[in-house]
Amino acid sequence: MNTHSVAIPHCPNTMKHILVVEDDHDIAQLLTMHLRDIDCEVTVASDGKVGYTHLLNRHYDLVILDIMLPGIDGLELCKSLRNQSDYTPVLMLTARSSELDRVLGLEIGADDYLTKPFSIRELIARVKAIFRRIESISDKETTDKNQQIRHYAALVIDTQKRHVKINDNEIDLTAKEFDLLWHFTQHPGQVFTRSQLLDSVWGYGHDGYEHTVNSHINRLRAKIEKDPSKPTYILTVWGIGYKFSDKFST
Repeated sequence: MNTHSVAIPHCPNTMKHILVVEDDHDIAQLLTMHLRDIDCEVTVASDGKVGYTHLLNRHYDLVILDIMLPGIDGLELCKSLRNQSDYTPVLMLTARSSELDRVLGLEIGADDYLTKPFSIRELIARVKAIFRRIESISDKETTDKNQQIRHYAALVIDTQKRHVKINDNEIDLTAKEFDLLWHFTQHPGQVFTRSQLLDSVWGYGHDGYEHTVNSHINRLRAKIEKDPSKPTYILTVWGIGYKFSDKFST
């Protein structure tokens, strides 16, 4: 792992509060040092149970989460986070080389991942990318506050509360499913490749995990489409990718 000092701009806007859940003391200390160098406040937990207790007691702007943890492992902790109403970004760390572990992390809602050993420069870059993406969504929602409730035929989206209804029935979406739907509705009629969706919704660094997009879209269709085999909202553009139906274009 690269331990050299890295000259990187400070965290954008106000100070960010980061929880690092990592049982390797040296790695935790290294992360703490460099994250504080970019003016982030850092709390460290050495096992999953302690990390979970921290998450119950306060809100964090980001959780950096090792998969291999004593007590509660990182995947279970990420699942618990995604069952909460407030969205907390997650950057997963793993020493495992298995593709399945990385895919599972993305499937259950991790925003990004890094495989050990990693460079500090890359980790800081990914932390900053997550913050920029979350702030971009927040800024867009603030700009659109007068259009908080959006209607697309039977589909109704409350962008502030992150609620979705079909024919007045509440639809239970995961945070990432909502982000994916929200992204589509911002660009009706525009075709996105799987790689573009990975970059926009999950963040960079997920090349080769296009099947993650497929599985999320399949689950999203199963929840919002009357007949998922004949979708009305999210359409497949064969050989390219997906788009939100043209009939909702302005």
